[in-house]
Amino acid sequence: MKTKKITIGAMCLAIALLLPQAFHLVGIQGAGVIFLPMHIPVFIGGMLLGPLYGLILGVLAPLVSFAITGMPNAQRVLFMVGELATYGMISGLLFHQLRFSTKRFGATMALIISMISGRITYAILISIATYLFHIPLGGIGAVLTSITTGLPGIIIQLIFVPSCVVMILKGGVFHDIRPTSKKA
Repeated sequence: MKTKKITIGAMCLAIALLLPQAFHLVGIQGAGVIFLPMHIPVFIGGMLLGPLYGLILGVLAPLVSFAITGMPNAQRVLFMVGELATYGMISGLLFHQLRFSTKRFGATMALIISMISGRITYAILISIATYLFHIPLGGIGAVLTSITTGLPGIIIQLIFVPSCVVMILKGGVFHDIRPTSKKA
């Protein structure tokens, strides 16, 4: 199972690197901050692989992307590391350890809670940088702006991530986290 998890994790990382490039090819200015394409494979990877792999994926995706493409920009990359690491860890924790995988709409619930947790982490990191270290990042206003700018991406995530996770699980790739039916 470890080899399978590493392979799936590597595929999620590759998608996290390629998907933002595809969105940028569309030609929309700021497509990454609008559609949040790097977030999708991190959420999916966290739910499929668990909290540790989700955490690692959330850390590596923005760092590797920055090293290869320069995106996200240097000013945002470390804040995105914290945000995406939280997304991957919390989605995996909820879906695996807290067994959201066995609940109706469990993937959606895990996604929403993970989204909120990641944004709180992002807000805390931006606030520390702005108010404690006096780095001019805009503070809470910048966080609120990023949420409103990213609403199309949030909607895409709410539609795509749970559907993708459920389809992958129904496909039988991950027998160890397949939801079990309740016996009457």
